[in-house]
Amino acid sequence: MEEILLILLLQLIYVPILTLRTIFLVKGMSMYASVFGFLEALIYVFGLSLVFSGDQSTLAMVVYAVGFGIGIILGSYIESRLAIGYTTFLVNLMTKNEELINRLRQEGFGVTVYHGEGRDSARYRLDILTKRSREEELLSFIEEYEPKAFIISYEPRKFKGGFLLKSLKKQKPKKHSKVPSSQSE
Repeated sequence: MEEILLILLLQLIYVPILTLRTIFLVKGMSMYASVFGFLEALIYVFGLSLVFSGDQSTLAMVVYAVGFGIGIILGSYIESRLAIGYTTFLVNLMTKNEELINRLRQEGFGVTVYHGEGRDSARYRLDILTKRSREEELLSFIEEYEPKAFIISYEPRKFKGGFLLKSLKKQKPKKHSKVPSSQSE
């Protein structure tokens, strides 16, 4: 019975690591991906050796598969909590909602406004790049001010410059300061 529980535990560790490794690889964070890949391979080989050692019981194989399924759910949950990366939102509005635009900017979102022509009338598009960790906050502001807005989101792979990067650089502490910390602001 201990072996069965160990197989389940290994799968509950293995699959979230596999999920994170894949995400880091897709996001171009190869150093993190390689560390997770090492751990993944180690756990995988150890887990399979338990399943295929001895009498190769059907129960051990079923527990291995169940652990894999539950591990996917766990890995997805962990990834959503980490919210690694950025999301771009394209928000299509019927009118230029200055109140929404100003509120988003006050809250630290970079907003670019475009005027366009729809089939029946003028349209306004807001381009907003945000950290994934702020997606729900952004969506709640849009829902509050423009409940009928048409919204599309996608994950940018690379970007350079712009409001978001400038604001992130301002937030980073300086690595090397010639002024002693007691004299700094």
